[in-house]
Amino acid sequence: MNRTENLAALHSGGTWDVLVVGGGIAGAGVALEAARAGARVALVEARDFAGGTSSRSSKLVHGGLRYLGQGRLGLTHESLRERDALLAQAAGLVRPLRFMLPVRRGARPGRPTLGVGLALYDALAGRRTRRWHDAAATQALAPGLQAQAMQGAWSYLDAQADDARLVMRVLHEARRHGARMVNHLSVERLRLSGPEARVNGVELLDPLGGERFGLAARCVVNATGVWADALRAGLGRAPLLRPLRGSHLLIPDWRLPLPQAVALFHPHDGRPVFALPWEGATLVGTTDLDHRDDLAREPGITRDELAYLLAALQHAFPALGLGEADVRSTWSGVRPVVASGQGVAPSSEPREHLVIDEQGLITVTGGKLTTFRATARQALRCVAHHVPGLAVENRRTAIFQPPSATTGTALGPLPAPLRERWLARFADDAARVLDLAGPSETETIGNTGIAWAELRWACRHEAVVHLDDLLLRRTRLGLLLRDGGLELVPRLRPLVQQELGWSIADWMREWTRYRALMARAYAVPPAAVAPADAAPADAEEAALKRPR
Repeated sequence: MNRTENLAALHSGGTWDVLVVGGGIAGAGVALEAARAGARVALVEARDFAGGTSSRSSKLVHGGLRYLGQGRLGLTHESLRERDALLAQAAGLVRPLRFMLPVRRGARPGRPTLGVGLALYDALAGRRTRRWHDAAATQALAPGLQAQAMQGAWSYLDAQADDARLVMRVLHEARRHGARMVNHLSVERLRLSGPEARVNGVELLDPLGGERFGLAARCVVNATGVWADALRAGLGRAPLLRPLRGSHLLIPDWRLPLPQAVALFHPHDGRPVFALPWEGATLVGTTDLDHRDDLAREPGITRDELAYLLAALQHAFPALGLGEADVRSTWSGVRPVVASGQGVAPSSEPREHLVIDEQGLITVTGGKLTTFRATARQALRCVAHHVPGLAVENRRTAIFQPPSATTGTALGPLPAPLRERWLARFADDAARVLDLAGPSETETIGNTGIAWAELRWACRHEAVVHLDDLLLRRTRLGLLLRDGGLELVPRLRPLVQQELGWSIADWMREWTRYRALMARAYAVPPAAVAPADAAPADAEEAALKRPR
């Protein structure tokens, strides 16, 4: 996925069948389905691949038990079907995850109600995964969990993923089918033609070279997530989205060791909050608030959200003494939720996706990480109206082509965990990752499971432009290591300089930029000093702390 080569291909490609704007999971899914159907596909992304919500999610691939509680059986069934397909076809990248729901005497919902809900969840999935654990077993599975009034816990099966790597795997599959994709290339405006002002392309800006150029396409797909309304505004269309922010904490697993996820009901408002094992650490989330900040600015957790999530942990695990000092990193994603217009609370807004065709601009938004393929296939049916002869299939094809037996054999010298990791993330490219590895570069970094060779591969073959592309999305080292991976610099700097051709000045500029980004959007926010009688800046965020 060489950026320079793909940029040149965009210039020389003439009129494309499909131009996808947006390199998150929605855009990647559309690019894959369209390319597999025989279309000539180009994809452009203003930031980095998975640079928006698709790298800042809760990392869950799930049916959505709470959607079932809202009566959205269709969404839950579709999500469960797609979850199971990903578990089967992206094994190792999408992993089973058991969730535990503690039940306490006198609390609602109680054991019978939760049991009925989980029975329906299993029925929609077509297999039984629910189990009941008594109080002693619950304490053994979640050490430190508040024991007062504990009856036991239900558990059930869902899944989790490295969301950014899932996007990269889909993009690599789309590339295998001929799609071209370029990151850090932004759309300045839509091209319109005819009396009906039909969309027939875009005007682009390459901020790296300062070049502006046009791109013609029979069909433009707006898969920009929370920014979708900004592109639609070029057609004079009214906004559709309600941006909602979800924030998360990452805590070292030795401070909160969990072999499975634990769902908690917040002591202030009863909202579900979860803690789960992820990439050798413990992930805690999530909030659900209207996001009113400038969408051009990287979102970050607020002090109120931090306090809210810590309060849930401190209530559920009182003996552990968890606090701000235990938080290794944070992140916030802004969900592109389609507004119902009914004035409901953020958590009550529907999560169904939306696909609409407006003057040849097909907008795909509002969906979930889990259901990206179902969303893409619906979008492809709209695309077919603009691309004659497109081979839209009714039957379901596999999402990914499995790695060949030859690749598995080539990875034989690697330890089993690393071999499985590389097959899951790189498929048949895994053998090339090994060929590229220098001395000691199959060593993993700390307890992250990430090998040095993955950084070299990403720099050379995965369109890394900025240091955060490498440390926050191609790998997750910036989230998993203290101080954003400061300890890696002595070995990281020469590797990156060699692969990307950076001078010392280039490295220092990128390192300074990266550190500022980490402090602003991925760290514990500094405490603000405010007058005692100051009014809350945001009533909804103030409500996070208000007992109900």
